[in-house]
Amino acid sequence: MSLIDLLTGNTSSQVAEQAENKFGINRNQVIALLAVATPLIISYLRNKSQDAKEAEALNNALDKDHNGSILNDPSQIEARQAEGGSILDHIFGGQKSTVENQLSQNTGISIDKIGPILAMLAPVVMGYIGQQKQQSNVGAGGLGDLLGGILGNASSQAQTQQSNPLNDILGSVLGGGQSQSSGNPLNDILGSVLGGGGNQQQQGGLGGILGNIFGK
Repeated sequence: MSLIDLLTGNTSSQVAEQAENKFGINRNQVIALLAVATPLIISYLRNKSQDAKEAEALNNALDKDHNGSILNDPSQIEARQAEGGSILDHIFGGQKSTVENQLSQNTGISIDKIGPILAMLAPVVMGYIGQQKQQSNVGAGGLGDLLGGILGNASSQAQTQQSNPLNDILGSVLGGGQSQSSGNPLNDILGSVLGGGGNQQQQGGLGGILGNIFGK
């Protein structure tokens, strides 16, 4: 299963449905948030995995707690929300509030609901990475390449299948910052795609695409 399949398939729909029911947020808004936040989480993990200690910690966490079962068991999504919050604290560190503020401003989801929705998403993303890790049979030393490959493959797929607004979002997100990385996923993805960075090819970035989806 590719990252695009994850974001356009049943698992993403389950996260969106549960978030809609729990927080009263439009499902399309939630799916748009997932489309931006998922590559962002993976990009942060890829950067962290360049450090041997972080790679080993991630490898151990994937082996212990993230075998991919959550992808086929929607009941785990809300049940593991508290765990997801801890995952995000580790992934984003001191930038967590900045990430949440940027996502809130550009998706229209209130700041008090961004964190809880991302916390529902985090174990799903970790489960997906764990599944890919098992299928590729890589250890700590191969995680950086695995995560980079996930993003690269998704970028190619999204940009060749722009048949709906979600793929437009994914194409913009995954195309932004990958070729000229600043080394900071927040700048690469949020900066270039969410209206900053002056990237002329984005044509309004995520905000313009979201406007097309929601008719704003």
